[in-house]
Amino acid sequence: MCLIVVAYKFHQEYPLIIAANRDEFYHRPTAAATFWHDAPHILAGRDLKEGGTWLGLATHGRLAAITNHRNPKLAKENAPSRGLLVSDYLRGSSAPAAYLKTIHENSDRYNGFNLLAGNLSALYHYSNVTGKVTAIGPGIHGLSNHLLDTPWPKITRAKMLLQALLLNNALPRAESILDLLSDSVHPPDDQLPDTGVGLEWERMLSPLFISSPHYGTRSSTVILIDTQNRATFVEKITGTEETKGAIHSFTFDISLPHTFEVLNDV
Repeated sequence: MCLIVVAYKFHQEYPLIIAANRDEFYHRPTAAATFWHDAPHILAGRDLKEGGTWLGLATHGRLAAITNHRNPKLAKENAPSRGLLVSDYLRGSSAPAAYLKTIHENSDRYNGFNLLAGNLSALYHYSNVTGKVTAIGPGIHGLSNHLLDTPWPKITRAKMLLQALLLNNALPRAESILDLLSDSVHPPDDQLPDTGVGLEWERMLSPLFISSPHYGTRSSTVILIDTQNRATFVEKITGTEETKGAIHSFTFDISLPHTFEVLNDV
């Protein structure tokens, strides 16, 4: 996952809104979002190489998402999969802050990451680069491949676009947020960060929606949770897969963890 924008306790009807793009090499095997056969309470896509996920929601209200922290100089060979940090939280029962404090003990084993973990009561951010667990306050927040709310052009633009959409729509639609996530505007070179990957890669990685011959935005996901704890989860496949353009939509009442329906799967 390389872009996450969160509207937390910002919208009157939807206290939690998540818009996210997963960027990855096209050859990495991936399963589309669904309820997992080995953990039926987890709704998420799946990394078929390591078994974890980049973003998921559980029927009892636990949610988590991860992004990589981009710094080639700190890369570790044979580091464990960061996606398992997401799936382990979704499978577990510990409070989000407690879970993040637990993984901090061994976080230096992993390559750099940012992890969001929460439930219907609270939302937290942890990065193994800073070692800090931070409670996320009300507002619109953005996360890419540095730290929470780092003002990279793509984060500033994504937050601005989501805020404008929410202020102009009493009831935001997942389709409108998916359109936002398809934004491919490239900022000027003098606004790009320098993360050590070279100017061509910085340019390619700079828009909300990334496209290149071998790497790009594989899927876009929107999560809406309203004041009645009704969750809507919509994933659009956007990479080079045969299922490109497919939309997988689910809705369920978090207070009734075994009751959900698939709205459409096309």
